[in-house]
Amino acid sequence: MGAVLRSLHNSLGERPQVGKLFQVRGTESVAAFFSVSRKTQGGGQVAGMIIVAKAATDHVEAALVSDDAARFPKTLGPMMKTLFGVWHPLAVPHAGGASGPAAPLRPVTLSDNSASLGLPDGWKLVPRMSAMGTAVAEGPHDEEAQLGLTFLAGDTNNPRVQQTMQAVRAGRLHGTVYEKGTYYPYGGDMGKAYVYLMQDLFRHLGGQPATYNLTTVSPVQAPPPQRCVHIAGTVKAEGKETRELNGVYCAGPPTPVAGNWMSEAFVTVAPVSVAAGERATLGAILQSFKQNAGVIDAQAGKIAAPAIIEIHAIGQAAANQAAAAHQRNDIQNSSVYQHWDSMDKRSQEFENYQLGYTVIADTQNNAHGTFWNADADALVKSNPDRFEYVSAPNYWKGIDY
Repeated sequence: MGAVLRSLHNSLGERPQVGKLFQVRGTESVAAFFSVSRKTQGGGQVAGMIIVAKAATDHVEAALVSDDAARFPKTLGPMMKTLFGVWHPLAVPHAGGASGPAAPLRPVTLSDNSASLGLPDGWKLVPRMSAMGTAVAEGPHDEEAQLGLTFLAGDTNNPRVQQTMQAVRAGRLHGTVYEKGTYYPYGGDMGKAYVYLMQDLFRHLGGQPATYNLTTVSPVQAPPPQRCVHIAGTVKAEGKETRELNGVYCAGPPTPVAGNWMSEAFVTVAPVSVAAGERATLGAILQSFKQNAGVIDAQAGKIAAPAIIEIHAIGQAAANQAAAAHQRNDIQNSSVYQHWDSMDKRSQEFENYQLGYTVIADTQNNAHGTFWNADADALVKSNPDRFEYVSAPNYWKGIDY
């Protein structure tokens, strides 16, 4: 709503006066009446209403109706009828009709007690992929939840890893875990890293690689030194319907000597024909997932001990996994945190607009500040190479909101 009001301000040349926000009964929507003196387009007083609706977890739509202030009370009704004849932000189609609430979940614990989650009726765990803090579950309509899916890769920027890869290509490490290891550079595009590692997993499992189209790869707050992103898009496997993908992918830094780095994914997928109706259920499954760090640590140690005799790199992998385990409780909820954090930013932006504030950035000193609109405009105009306006997506937590 703050973004729409700012656009209206820019187009009419005057700051709108906004009434009290009110919620549209039975929906996740808010609306507000406004009035503004039009300095452009012939002048006069304009009155109107803005409606903002949460169509999905990561999708918001807005609409505005307005007229000359003298006519607005009479034309509001017909305009609203026309608007809702063509705009249906809350009507989410799927195979079974309108989207409903999340399905009831039953508690499920992995056989090794390393993790637990909630699953709806008709869902089941994939046994060979559900252990050591990783749970993969399948639904009755080809849905899937891949939670705590862990990848270990050698950082191809590391000199020791480069030597290992040369030895593998020369055939000197035939029959060792190095030969079947995964090698990928750390620190680049995390969306591309996730797709590569998933394709590599398909190859190791003997399946055909899938085609990924990630439309969203956006940073998510994570405890350092972890890096996390929200990923969303589609995935198409051979013989299957295109499926909608949504989740969080996190990576930790490589070890300084061995050069191994570990990453982890918490992702749900569902065929596009049913995805809209099952987003609430998929989100509930994602939020229900909990890992037992103590069990995972013990398992990692037991597996590493004999392997170190054959190849010391596995020991480093276990250390990586143990270190990451303590941070997983934060990571598993990062998509939820992102949603609420985005709401906090937008709420602050709307409040700033009502109070006449603007957030600007000082690019020379890497600083943010909130100023009266007139002061902010003066600063930006006086030195546009140094000062710039900041919108809600780029607000800093603890500074701007």
